[in-house]
Amino acid sequence: MLPKLKVLFLCTGNSCRSQMAEGWTRHLHGDAVEVCSAGTVPKPLDLRAVEVMGEVGVDISEQRSKAVQGLLDRDFDYVVTVCDGAQESCPVFPGRAQIVHRGFEDPPILARQATSEEEALSHYRRIRDQIRRFVEALPAGLRREDEAE
Repeated sequence: MLPKLKVLFLCTGNSCRSQMAEGWTRHLHGDAVEVCSAGTVPKPLDLRAVEVMGEVGVDISEQRSKAVQGLLDRDFDYVVTVCDGAQESCPVFPGRAQIVHRGFEDPPILARQATSEEEALSHYRRIRDQIRRFVEALPAGLRREDEAE
């Protein structure tokens, strides 16, 4: 049996996108991928993210935001930044970790302009589904963009 691939999803707040990615990865690839998420400036778990993930049968309600500084001594195969802020401030990871950027829009920012809760949730659902498509393609989807050509 092959060892599990070790993946860290990194975001600024570790409250929404990276949490969704962690939940999807555990749900879809839990037998093959050891996954966690963290933030450069962690904030509490986004309740709308919990809600929309629950709609598709993925419970992330017990996940907690973590600071990336507490994970710098871990040996990851991949560190995936899911927002531009995390890409810009991604710390250096020792060892063999490959840094891959796959940016997704920020649902809380998109939801600020919503005129109803349903409209706000539609932004979360769209990003949730985009993250799922990315996670479904693991591990092939982890190739850096400059390697894809």
